[in-house]
Amino acid sequence: MTEVAVEAPTAGPARRRERVARPLGAARRWGSRLPPVVWDALVPALLLANVVTTHEPPGLPVAAALTAALTLPLLWRRRAPRTVFAVVAAVALVQWLLDVQLPADIALLVALYTVAAHSGRRGTLLAGAVVEAGVLLACLRWAPADAFLTPFVAVTATAVAAAVLGVNVRTTRAYLAAVEERAARLEREQEQQARLAVAEERARITREMHDIVTHNLSVMVALTDAAVYAQHRAPQKATAAMLQISETGRQALTDMRRSLGVLRTDEPDAQRHPLPGIGHLRSLADQMGAAGLPTRLEVDGEHGGVPATAQLTVYRLVQEALTNALKHTPPGTRATVRVRCSAEAVTVDVTDSGPRTVLPAAPSGHGIPGMRERAAAYGGTLRAGPLPGGGWEVRTRLDLRSGAEASA
Repeated sequence: MTEVAVEAPTAGPARRRERVARPLGAARRWGSRLPPVVWDALVPALLLANVVTTHEPPGLPVAAALTAALTLPLLWRRRAPRTVFAVVAAVALVQWLLDVQLPADIALLVALYTVAAHSGRRGTLLAGAVVEAGVLLACLRWAPADAFLTPFVAVTATAVAAAVLGVNVRTTRAYLAAVEERAARLEREQEQQARLAVAEERARITREMHDIVTHNLSVMVALTDAAVYAQHRAPQKATAAMLQISETGRQALTDMRRSLGVLRTDEPDAQRHPLPGIGHLRSLADQMGAAGLPTRLEVDGEHGGVPATAQLTVYRLVQEALTNALKHTPPGTRATVRVRCSAEAVTVDVTDSGPRTVLPAAPSGHGIPGMRERAAAYGGTLRAGPLPGGGWEVRTRLDLRSGAEASA
């Protein structure tokens, strides 16, 4: 019983406020759906009704005609604000000449507000000067002689308020348009950056997959041929070649999963086959030697300070160059890999001794074009071509400083 006595007084006013708020909210929503011309027509209708109900028949025709001439042009004020203002000002001058006072003079303030809201500073100042001249003329004629200043200041303040309100509306509208345009521009830039990021990621995956598949399949084919050849003459060598094929296949699968972003760092394969770098070139050289391309490796300088991404680039460049040598040179070819590391750059030089014709151009992102893209990421240019004394050379220099700036 006590709870009911406490809640009853508070529930009553709340319910009454809710009953009042509902129709107000409905009216507001209904009004927002009406076109602007309906609200513009409301002012002439109310002022004409006021004239009809407050003026006597002798002066009613003139008052109604002037009221209609002052207010009906407001229906077009949004389309032609300056023209409507000029018409209303001209009718107001005629009204002053006829010495007729009307409430419809408010139409001049509405027209001034519209000019300020839709025109620039010059148009607003010109319209304000015209209104102020009309205020002065009206006060000189209709204000009491001993009270000129008070109505003059009051009407002037009203005109200034109408102009300032229009300027504020125009400024707010311009600000909102700028904000919307900026938001749309940022959205377009974000979408463009997202598309570029997707394209870059696709190109990266394409290069990685090409290098991984081409190299490992070439090695596996060469090892398979060697195992078939040695299975009867040297079974131990055939077994070693088969084991090397198995290890190469596992390495290829791990590299493919890492390139596709599906290998977690805590998986055993990720720990067994870490991201390749300069330190893995020795195992790459041994792998190529087992596949039939004896490779000599020379690494000068300390590579511990070289970024991991740059080391991966060096590894992929050497891998692609040696794979091309394995595919396009006859048996007995030997290769040499020279890597020179410094704090500023890494120089890579891969040569082989086998005769070879110029490789056909490959699509962008594969083979030599893909190697050039990798080198360009570090401000380097790649030279690939035959040597004067025979053989083939792939040479590039990676600028570690430009690579760091690009990463940042």
